[in-house]
Amino acid sequence: MTALWELWWVWIAAAIGLAIIEVLAPGFLFLGFAIGAAITGLLVALSAAGSMTLPVLLLVFSGLSLVAWLVLRRSFKGPKDQVKTFDHDINDG
Repeated sequence: MTALWELWWVWIAAAIGLAIIEVLAPGFLFLGFAIGAAITGLLVALSAAGSMTLPVLLLVFSGLSLVAWLVLRRSFKGPKDQVKTFDHDINDG
């Protein structure tokens, strides 16, 4: 089972699965994990991480996911961290 996570396509498949979950449950939580899995898959495919063990790969994945989540949070936040409110309804004439 450990050797399975050392294959690049497993990480890419996990990234696609997490991206699909993000579409179904939006909030940019799973998108950070999807980006982390995709970059980890690319590192394994380029043999930069091909000789790494599973704990090291999981550490790389978690670090990349955290960085991706922080970048997404910074880039998609509203002006001055304000919550968007609506004063009118779309059905009001």
